[in-house]
Amino acid sequence: MATKERVGTVVSDKMDKTVVVAVENRFPHPIYKKTVSRTKRYKAHDEANACKVGDRVRITETRPLSRTKRWSVAEVLNTSSAS
Repeated sequence: MATKERVGTVVSDKMDKTVVVAVENRFPHPIYKKTVSRTKRYKAHDEANACKVGDRVRITETRPLSRTKRWSVAEVLNTSSAS
């Protein structure tokens, strides 16, 4: 069984070893055909506290690490330029 992967943007890094990643899903509305975007937020494990707000990251599904944390940061795709 393949593990699930998502690509999203870090929206919060205030917790220790945890980041909140917002993943945007775009799809056409079934009746009106307008593009609709839905955002889902995942809590992901970041062992090294390397991710900052605005970073684009790839997360993978893992075993439950806490009550709400079931994802882990696999890699940082590109960093935010707000420094």
